[in-house]
Amino acid sequence: MRILGVIPARFGSTRLEGKPLADILGKPMIWHVYACARKARSLDQVLVATDDERIQKVVEGFGGTAVMTDPAHTSGTERVAEAVRDLEADLVVNIQGDEPLLDSSIIDECLRPLEKDSNAQMSTVLRKIQECSYQDPAVVKVVKDLSGKALYFSRSLVPYPRQRPEDFCVYEHLGIYAYRKSCLLRLAKLPPTMLERAECLEQLRALEHGIPIHVVETKWTQEIVSVDTPSDLEKVRLIMAMRQEVGVKS
Repeated sequence: MRILGVIPARFGSTRLEGKPLADILGKPMIWHVYACARKARSLDQVLVATDDERIQKVVEGFGGTAVMTDPAHTSGTERVAEAVRDLEADLVVNIQGDEPLLDSSIIDECLRPLEKDSNAQMSTVLRKIQECSYQDPAVVKVVKDLSGKALYFSRSLVPYPRQRPEDFCVYEHLGIYAYRKSCLLRLAKLPPTMLERAECLEQLRALEHGIPIHVVETKWTQEIVSVDTPSDLEKVRLIMAMRQEVGVKS
């Protein structure tokens, strides 16, 4: 079984243009994500799927592999699908290019449902969150059924605790996906759906079109920050600096 990890990285961003090249402790953000992905035991190869020659040049400069893709893509799913369309692969992992705090163990965890069940088509990762994040629309929530498949993803609080049972908990969705290649190529061709457009969550396209998404609860407990704004970038820099300092002292 051949497994590819693909990091979609576009240059344009309304809130932080060129963020894949943003400096974090002397390295571009895309380097940190790529280095993390390379540590994943499950992946045979890691690619960066980009729309900009500046990102391509930087990735190839640190020894990585970059694939140029259509700048007209509207989602990371479409960009990843183009990057792997003509490559040999059984499974593909979509690794967010703006999450430099991601740990490689999460990539391996995400793949497990597809490795264990030949009928599983798509999987992702979740973890429990604290009440302080319940009302934050930037924290995407997910609810699952008893067999471990996603029922819904939302920026709103789900489930709503009208009568809170003792085992009540809320799960955050981490934006990493694993697919069978055939599922990824099919998903990328499907039209956007109403729920996807309403929530601005592309994973809802899969659910609305009847593609089950298996969910795995990660064991990783440290903070993960998606870099969407300059303030997010500064937060990541501080966290990484603190971790580096602790690592040096230990």
